[in-house]
Amino acid sequence: QVQLVEYGGGLVQAGGSLRLNCAASGIISNINTMRWYRQPPEKQRELVATITPGGSTYYADSVKGRSTISRDDVQKMVGLQMNHLKPEDTAVYYCNADIITPPTYKNLEVWGQGTLVTVSS
Repeated sequence: QVQLVEYGGGLVQAGGSLRLNCAASGIISNINTMRWYRQPPEKQRELVATITPGGSTYYADSVKGRSTISRDDVQKMVGLQMNHLKPEDTAVYYCNADIITPPTYKNLEVWGQGTLVTVSS
């Protein structure tokens, strides 16, 4: 069974930095686009950043210039470095990826369980 597990969340002061990591496990043939989403308290889940297998990236305006998404295809991981954190960055952060698995070799969208990031003012 393919899984994504996030780690690295926690409590940080405003202006600080935090790095989230997400590791894929299971029988995996290939990982396509990898993404980070977040869900602030009492708000809808929103896309934060994406990275393609070729390294093309996208950032939401709210994090652009403060965050960097990266991936390691050997380790089957995706990371999100967040700097200059603000209280409004407080959210549960979710890892998401399009994963190709045998025997069907169809694209499977997989979600992690989420990790809480709390930014104190």
